[in-house]
Amino acid sequence: MLLTHVSHIHLPGRPVNESLDIVIFGLAVTSSWGNGHATTYRALMRGLDARGHTVTFLERNLPWYAHNRDLPRSPYGRVHTYSNLRKMKERFRKLVAAADLVIVGSYVPDGSEIGEWVTRTSKGLTAFYDIDTPVTLAALERGHCNYISPSLIGRYDLYLSFTGGPTLRQVERRFGARNARPLYCSVDPGIYATESCPTRWDLGYIGTYSEDRQPWLDRFMLAPARESATVRMVVAGAQYPPEIDWPRNVKRIVHLSPRGHRRFYNAQRFTLNLTRDEMRRAGYSPSVRLFEAAACGTAIISDSWPGLDTFLRPGKEILITRSGRDTLEYLTDLPEKNRIAIGLNARARILSEHTAVHRAIELESYVLASRGVSSEQADTRPTRTIGAESVVAAGQQGG
Repeated sequence: MLLTHVSHIHLPGRPVNESLDIVIFGLAVTSSWGNGHATTYRALMRGLDARGHTVTFLERNLPWYAHNRDLPRSPYGRVHTYSNLRKMKERFRKLVAAADLVIVGSYVPDGSEIGEWVTRTSKGLTAFYDIDTPVTLAALERGHCNYISPSLIGRYDLYLSFTGGPTLRQVERRFGARNARPLYCSVDPGIYATESCPTRWDLGYIGTYSEDRQPWLDRFMLAPARESATVRMVVAGAQYPPEIDWPRNVKRIVHLSPRGHRRFYNAQRFTLNLTRDEMRRAGYSPSVRLFEAAACGTAIISDSWPGLDTFLRPGKEILITRSGRDTLEYLTDLPEKNRIAIGLNARARILSEHTAVHRAIELESYVLASRGVSSEQADTRPTRTIGAESVVAAGQQGG
């Protein structure tokens, strides 16, 4: 487990070692059904909890998540669901007003209304956490985005983004964001790790159906599967249309709970990473699946996008595919020792830069900077060590 001592926040008028009270409005943390946000929020909450902060997560009680909850009770932070906006505001007004930081995430139902209320009510810092930045910006340009508006962006103290690189400057220049900062997804190394288990598939992919991702899945996975009947493949994810013609050597898993992700990755020789069109064009948009697979030591075959090499080095820590033929050559021709080395190199890189605790520390630094306090003024704050057994148990609950 990670055990580090890093710069701590020094809020003006507060003792240096006082923890933060953080409130997060997110799409969902209790259910990962067709929802990639869940594992991101779970990891961030665990990282913040390990740093000694208090986190309250609020999510709309939506039927499709309520019927598929794989984390009904969070072992790290408090989680509340609500069904009525007016009642939610009445119930949590004091909590939001008193919090040191209130975060509203992308795709939150009625997110614009909640954001307007939060930025009026909170006496602390406020932040918008965009887990879908290129999609959000495209929707804003079209004038159809119900969880954020151009006028609201400038009212948040921070614009936290899953996408880094040049896009952050665009958000500041075009939409008036005051402080656009990257807060990429992360991985919990207590849940995602190497594991000895039988190899079941040559190539796997996990992801909810997306219309713009499907042509790339066809090109980089299904076409090679049709060309070589001897390779074994698997696709896990919800909402795929029934008319898709799956090759016989591609197994389908309709939904895979997070508690099965580690075994899923470890049972593959290679895993495929695919990026949505807007995120590929923007670049600097690593997916949570990229980090999870790397933490499991599984060799990753990925599409190419700007900035990928700032996270993993092509040829050393990740393999790039531009065609079905590339994919098939990796599966059949790459020496086994090279495959293993690439997976382990990626694992070492991700654990050194992209864990949940790394993200919690980055968030602390943004709060610190927003309060006008330099890192040199900050004291050290230890990261609480979490026992491996408790982390794994949380993962088995759905973490």
